[in-house]
Amino acid sequence: MPADGFTTCLWFDGQAEEAAHYYVSIFKNSKLGRIGRYTESGPGPAGSVLAAEFVANGQKFVALNGGPQFTFDEAISFQIHCDDQEEVDHYWNKFIDDGGEAGPCGWLKDKYGLSWQVVPSRLIDLISDPDAEKAARTTQAMFQMSKLDIAELERVHAGE
Repeated sequence: MPADGFTTCLWFDGQAEEAAHYYVSIFKNSKLGRIGRYTESGPGPAGSVLAAEFVANGQKFVALNGGPQFTFDEAISFQIHCDDQEEVDHYWNKFIDDGGEAGPCGWLKDKYGLSWQVVPSRLIDLISDPDAEKAARTTQAMFQMSKLDIAELERVHAGE
């Protein structure tokens, strides 16, 4: 795993290796890295997974089995920028069908409780349109959606 840039560390309670495999299976440009195991000096059982390195969608991560003290919440989320509705549907459906939970405005939680934003790349153009009326209409439509629908956002933006 390259040493430059940043690595995001995700804290799990016994599911680090499972989660690493899961995220690698969802995203292109992904691979597993090293798996570190506890030794006899603990604090986990000798041989159990301490941490798993992985790359998902070109981003570096470490999944750490840190215990039950900390859990994920919406204060941190990852944005998945999607080129089209097919890509939005792919990520949304994969996370939801695998035990995730839908939220508002393109947000969801995966089966581990990690928050994701499945965002059409076009959305930022639509909601930041210099025409304040178009931007407001589009933003209001987005607030009413769970999974974002690009065609509907485009229709509302156009005033249809």
